[in-house]
Amino acid sequence: MGATGDQSDSNNTGLRKPVIPAYVKAFSGSIGGIVEASCLQPMDVIKTRLQLDRTGTYRGIVHCGVTTAKNEGVRALWKGLTPYATHLTLKYALRMGSNAMIQSAFKDAETGKISVGGRVVSGFGAGVTEALLIVTPFEVVKIRLQQQKGLSPELLKYKGPIHCARTIVREEGLRGLWSGAVPTIMRNGTGQAVMFTSKNAFDRLFWGKHEGDGKVLQPWQSMISGFLAGGAGPICTAPFDVTKTRIMAQTRSVSGELKYKGVFNTISTIYVEEGIRALWKGILPRLMLIPPGQAIVWALADQVIGFYERNYIHKPILA
Repeated sequence: MGATGDQSDSNNTGLRKPVIPAYVKAFSGSIGGIVEASCLQPMDVIKTRLQLDRTGTYRGIVHCGVTTAKNEGVRALWKGLTPYATHLTLKYALRMGSNAMIQSAFKDAETGKISVGGRVVSGFGAGVTEALLIVTPFEVVKIRLQQQKGLSPELLKYKGPIHCARTIVREEGLRGLWSGAVPTIMRNGTGQAVMFTSKNAFDRLFWGKHEGDGKVLQPWQSMISGFLAGGAGPICTAPFDVTKTRIMAQTRSVSGELKYKGVFNTISTIYVEEGIRALWKGILPRLMLIPPGQAIVWALADQVIGFYERNYIHKPILA
């Protein structure tokens, strides 16, 4: 009998499912992050520009992209690529790895199964971990670079990722790199709780795939599950994302004051000055960014995990 059939039988008899090591999942996520960053950076630049636009300069996604390319050159659509690619690579490695490690605490000792509640908590924990260790400082640098207009180094305050980080630390202290940490934690924690739980549910619902069962999804199947799983979070977490971007992008005025002084102050200020719809600014490019990004990441990650399952967990025993 094949490996899949053997595992199916073991699941039915309640035997413990094999465990895929956290480092395998971390590696699979890092590969997906590199590819996602290269493909989707322009949409991230457009999203940031729209979220920072308080005067109606841009009339939508296409207008923002065309205006940026026309005024600053096509290269401007890849501004901040180095910190973005590094950020995604490390983020997905940490996200996948930490989620696997936290899940281990919720697995049934006999069967290795995880409840829906356990998946939600594990996803939330992975989101909080990545937000604190990776996402916040990298996004602060990325957003500061993306909001700059033009490409001439002599006209730009920040000359590159390292110069930007050093300038922020010098002018604002080390804490400046963690500006917007709270809304980032709220956004990422909620988003990953939804994403990991949804991905597992879609895999089971559409393809009959259970984690560790030896069945390897086709890349297009992983892309569909990943795309759908990546769509729910942005809608729920948009206000936190706008808040995060505004806080990260701001610098002190001449008098030393900051316009936005915290999560709830920022949300209320945006609501009063720009209306409630402003809290969902950039939602369309986020939906054009995150679901396709998750489709790319999971298409690659599932293949790496599947390779490990085939060769180390369900490797056929030769007579």
